Amino acid sequence: MRSTVHFGLLILRVGVSILMLFHGIPKLLEVIQGNFEFGDPIGLGPVISKIGAVIGEAICPILIIIGVRTRLATIPTIITMAVAAFIVHGSDPIQRKELALLYLVAFVAIALTGAGKYSIDRK
Repeated sequence: MRSTVHFGLLILRVGVSILMLFHGIPKLLEVIQGNFEFGDPIGLGPVISKIGAVIGEAICPILIIIGVRTRLATIPTIITMAVAAFIVHGSDPIQRKELALLYLVAFVAIALTGAGKYSIDRK
């Protein structure tokens, strides 16, 4: 692959993951403070649902940014965004679920392509 493709994968991986952290870091801070109040969209209970959201929106995006086990790290994020788009906002108009769908598409693309050569995965 050409260097521009790898640079494009780096921009996609880092850019989308940083934006996802704006959603995940507040949830992570709440969990650290002991606040596990959260919805229960798939019946696992609010505590497990919130921990899953923190993994998908904070922990995994950090791994994706640095390119560690990138394809594997996208799985919780993809699941979190699929639940947000199709269950939490399933009956909402497209404008309400659009952000979750954009993240979902981006992380599926990262899962399919991998991190590229500018990552720890490639070292």
